[in-house]
Amino acid sequence: MNAVARTDAAPRWVGFALDGSRFALPLASVSRIVRAAGITPLPDAPDGVAGVLDVAGTIMAVYDLRKHLRLPRRPMRLDDQIIIARTPRRELALVIDHVLGLIEAMPAEIAHVPGVLSTSDGLVVIQDLETFLSPEDEATLESALRVAEVRCKQNR
Repeated sequence: MNAVARTDAAPRWVGFALDGSRFALPLASVSRIVRAAGITPLPDAPDGVAGVLDVAGTIMAVYDLRKHLRLPRRPMRLDDQIIIARTPRRELALVIDHVLGLIEAMPAEIAHVPGVLSTSDGLVVIQDLETFLSPEDEATLESALRVAEVRCKQNR
């Protein structure tokens, strides 16, 4: 099968839901989507990090997307999903309620928001992975992850 270049097509997004609200990430930044799993607390992590998760042998930070979006916090449920997404500096795990699917749409510009997609089902807010962690939080997370990796190797 020959691949056809998508030169005039709308950008592609992964839509997901949290507490009935709809959000999206650029498809190019999403590595995979996995089922909910146990999160291990990460001492000394930045406030926005819920803990760490072992994803195929890689220790990955789990970011509290609900805190970032100012939604009510709640414990993870068995039917939740986790989006593994790449930021410019690292991969993060984001706990979500569920994936809505692939969205092809042009974003609309709105002040103070990375963008909004208009779909036949309503509006979807685009999330900017570059702003999830401040430089200070990034440094704190890096240090906490190094300590966790050392502990993990010692326990093997």
